[in-house]
Amino acid sequence: MGEPDRPQILVLYTMLDRLAPSPVTKLHRAVALRYVAGPDAALAAVDELRQALGGYHLWHATRAELLRDLDRPDEAHEADRRALDLTANPAEQSLLRQRISWT
Repeated sequence: MGEPDRPQILVLYTMLDRLAPSPVTKLHRAVALRYVAGPDAALAAVDELRQALGGYHLWHATRAELLRDLDRPDEAHEADRRALDLTANPAEQSLLRQRISWT
């Protein structure tokens, strides 16, 4: 299986957001944007969602990944800790604890 068509994935998320806008769709679009335009653009898109998704653990976890991409480990660590505080899912907690221990 070849590489995913990342620009097409971004287009599809953009279309979905126009048809059924939601903060979570915008978050998913930002993840796709990371692979097309880079982590700076993706982080800017994620940060625009702070008001809507600041209490959502996956917003913080996504932000942490982007911050790591941008070599901002202290901020990434803080975002992972916040994500850990917000989730009750044992599998997510385990992954987040691993991320925190790597930093």
